[in-house]
Amino acid sequence: MILSIGEILFDVFPKYRRVGGAPFNFAHHLKGLGFPVRFVSRVGKDENGWNILSLLEKAGFRSEDVQIDPVHPTGTVQVDLDDQGIPQFTIRQDVAYDHLAFDESIGKILDERPSLIYYGSLIQRTDQGFSTLHQILSRRRRQSRCLYDMNLRPGCEKPLLIERSLQEADILKLNDEELKTAAEMFGIPADGPDAAAAMMPRFGLSMVALTRGAEGSELYVGRDRFGTAAPKPTAVADTVGAGDAYTAMLAAGILEGWGPERILSTAARFASRICSIEGAIPEDMDFYRDFRREMKGSANDGA
Repeated sequence: MILSIGEILFDVFPKYRRVGGAPFNFAHHLKGLGFPVRFVSRVGKDENGWNILSLLEKAGFRSEDVQIDPVHPTGTVQVDLDDQGIPQFTIRQDVAYDHLAFDESIGKILDERPSLIYYGSLIQRTDQGFSTLHQILSRRRRQSRCLYDMNLRPGCEKPLLIERSLQEADILKLNDEELKTAAEMFGIPADGPDAAAAMMPRFGLSMVALTRGAEGSELYVGRDRFGTAAPKPTAVADTVGAGDAYTAMLAAGILEGWGPERILSTAARFASRICSIEGAIPEDMDFYRDFRREMKGSANDGA
C-alpha cells in the first residue's frame, strides 16, 4: 500500500477548473495504474469540499481518510497559462489542508505498514502542517520508504522545512531550479546536476530523480547516473501536473523493481502524455489503460 499525504484543491483556470494538488495527483495516477493507495488530506465544510469528497469516492479512494474542517475553506489555486501552456500559480493561504491534524485514522493507516510514503513541501508551509507531517513520518515503520517531492511553491523555501524533509527521505524528486535553491541553501559546492549527486551522501538518500525540462531528466542511484531525453507531446493543452505524473511513474517503477533506464523513459513518456490533457489528471480512467497493459505485460514476461 502507498500512502500519499498533502493538499487537495481546485486548480482554477481562466475557462475551467480541475481538482489538483501534487499529492492527490500522485495518488490518483498510482491508483489509475493499479496500485493500492491511501490519500490523507483535509477539505473545508463547503461546496468545493463536498465536490472533492464525491470525486474521491468515484475514483475509489476512502473519503474517511480526508478530514473535514468546519472553519477553513477548501484550497484553491488560480492558474494562469502563458502561450506555451506554462502555468503561473496563485495559491490561496490559510485553507483546510494547512490544518491537517494527526488522528487515530492516520495512525491506523501507518499500522498497515505502507511500502512507500509520499509527501511534498506545500503541506508544510504552516507550523501546523509541518508538525503534523513530521508526526506522521516519526510513526512510520522501518520498511516504509519515503519519497519527498520537493515541489517548492511560495512560502515553502524554508531551510528547516527542506532540511527535515530531506533527512526523512529515502528518495528525492526535484527539478533543476529546486536543486539550485537547495544547493545554495545547504552550501553544496557542486554546480548543476553534480549537486544532485552531492546531496545523496549529505542526506542519506538512496535515489534522486532530477527533471530538467526540455533537457530531459536524470536518475542517480548510488554512484551511478542515468539520463533520458524529454519526449515531445503531440499536442500541449497545458503542462500542469506533468511533474506529478513523472513522480507517480517514478514510484511505480521503483515498486515494480524496474531498472533505472526503464523508470526514466516510462516516467518521461507518462509526463508527456499528461501534457496533452487539460489539468493534472484525466477525467477518464481509460487514460491509464495502455500503461497498465504495458506494466502487466512486463510482469508476465518476468521483466
